[in-house]
Amino acid sequence: MNDKANNIVLIGMPASGKSTIGVLLAKRLLRNFIDTDVYIQSLEGKSLQEMIDAEGLEYFRNIEEKHILNIRADNAVIATGGSAVYSDRAMKKLAADSNIVYLELPIEEIKRRLTDLGTRGVVMAKHQTIESLYNERLPLYAGYADITVNCCGLNHEQTVEAVMNRIRPKAH
Repeated sequence: MNDKANNIVLIGMPASGKSTIGVLLAKRLLRNFIDTDVYIQSLEGKSLQEMIDAEGLEYFRNIEEKHILNIRADNAVIATGGSAVYSDRAMKKLAADSNIVYLELPIEEIKRRLTDLGTRGVVMAKHQTIESLYNERLPLYAGYADITVNCCGLNHEQTVEAVMNRIRPKAH
């Protein structure tokens, strides 16, 4: 773990478990928890899907970047939206004082879990498939990650344990 890092940032595809694992991880580590999607919705007064539908993907990406750049967190677990990796500025800001943890799942598991695609606020082009979105984002997740945790076959508690083992070996 980077000695300067005091936050843990979770990245990954929609439905990879960032929000759920983030809450559980924050509880275990006695840290604050920030879900950037919830944070953005509360500041904008609209759901992610409403923003995307009304203003488009580029608008939403700009709003997401703006709000991530304004997050001031210390000793927190931060779950990002799956599209946060499209902003190099936002990711560099997060990486400056955080360990970036990629929650990795195979496309088959993402598709199985992603049952609310029409209302979830997933940043993807209208005719784009989940497979093409996955292939587009995979190198971004891998490139920004300090740590990659393969979550395939793990339940929530096992995933939290796997993350903790990677960020704080022998510390718990």
